[in-house]
Amino acid sequence: MSERSGYSPAVLKLLEKYKADLFQEVNIKLVDHREINGIILPRPFYGDPDVLVLKLPNGYNIGIEYKKIKYIAVISPAKRKPLVELALPHLREDLPLVYMLSTGGTIASRIDYSTGAVYPFFTAEEIYRMVPELLDLAYIKAETVYSIFSEDMTPKRWDELAKRIYEIYRKEAPAGIIVAHGTDTMGYTAAAIAFAVRNLPGPVIFVGSQRSSDRPSSDTALNVICAVKTAIEAPFGESVVVMHGCTSDDYCLAHRGVKVRKMHTSRRDAFRSVNDIPLALIRPQQRIKLLTSRYLKRSEEEPQLLGGFEEKVALIKFYPGMHPEILEFLHEEGYKGIVIEATGLGHVSEKLVEPIRKMVKDGIPIVITSQCMWGRVNLNVYRRGVELIKAGALPGEDMLPETAFVKLSWVLKRADDIESAYKMMLTNYVYEINPRSEERFYPPVWR
Repeated sequence: MSERSGYSPAVLKLLEKYKADLFQEVNIKLVDHREINGIILPRPFYGDPDVLVLKLPNGYNIGIEYKKIKYIAVISPAKRKPLVELALPHLREDLPLVYMLSTGGTIASRIDYSTGAVYPFFTAEEIYRMVPELLDLAYIKAETVYSIFSEDMTPKRWDELAKRIYEIYRKEAPAGIIVAHGTDTMGYTAAAIAFAVRNLPGPVIFVGSQRSSDRPSSDTALNVICAVKTAIEAPFGESVVVMHGCTSDDYCLAHRGVKVRKMHTSRRDAFRSVNDIPLALIRPQQRIKLLTSRYLKRSEEEPQLLGGFEEKVALIKFYPGMHPEILEFLHEEGYKGIVIEATGLGHVSEKLVEPIRKMVKDGIPIVITSQCMWGRVNLNVYRRGVELIKAGALPGEDMLPETAFVKLSWVLKRADDIESAYKMMLTNYVYEINPRSEERFYPPVWR
């Protein structure tokens, strides 16, 4: 199918009139006397065929209805160069080995002109070309595990990724492993790897990008540089997320994988440690600055693979008026564990107490977490909390709802009954639970 076929005959006639074509840089004069410069793009699959799509110099795309266009002047011919050159630069094998795995996401992406979206790509050549500073920092090996958007990640894929990380540490002995991952579910996968691979000889660093590489404001370069520095220099051997720590290209923060959440849809400093402090602050030209002494050290023993995740676990959010049929449906569908994101200290409506009691009686663990960003669940303060305890629900301490969900999925592959599942849920394996809440965890601002 021709890239021009998505446009209406009226738009194609307009382009032909002014001898303009796709991927040419043009100056467009509008009937209201405004002028706009940009590159003509193919029409997105779901777009209006009467709207001409233009990429602006700032990296954003806009649509202009053809009736509003008075004149088109071609500035330069079409250029369709790849986002990066693929020639392999000279590599220094004397530098520390860092293994980079890609699962997809925005961090290494190109524009998909048929949809207007981006799609991932990831090779060692492309990494070096995008971030040439890495040439004197590390010897990088890269492979693609998945080419998916992060919302398509599953417990089965967590398990497969854990096995690959385990194999690489055993066979390749890198200084660290970096996992390129879409930001939307990065916290879930980072938590899953924290439980599934232990005794790590180095960190597993999840890194992503809020803005694609073709945009001038992309955060890819700094995030990758800081991730590589963390792989080489960090004394910890655990699953972490390394992303921008502020809106400028100043520094990144390393967040513990079981204590991190994406807190903003688009800001470059979207990630925050919740009920904890970041492990480290990373600047490109400086040594890593540790911010805490509470971390799992690089292990000199064999790494452990403790994979396996139960897929029939649900994470549900309580809301006013929530009907007990939701819990009853999950019960009937054979779900083996439920995490409820409750209000405040851990409360739900009276109508949900009895369904919870029935599920617990049938051996289904119910873990209560909080919708609040900071703080911990306490079911001993108000009557409803006490009712939930008597119904058999388990308070999830200060675990993030998503971490509790991942942990319960992991636990249910190991526990023999609800009692042992509850015991494991309250066992602090990888610092997912802080024994006490501290005011210094809120708000998490670092300079």
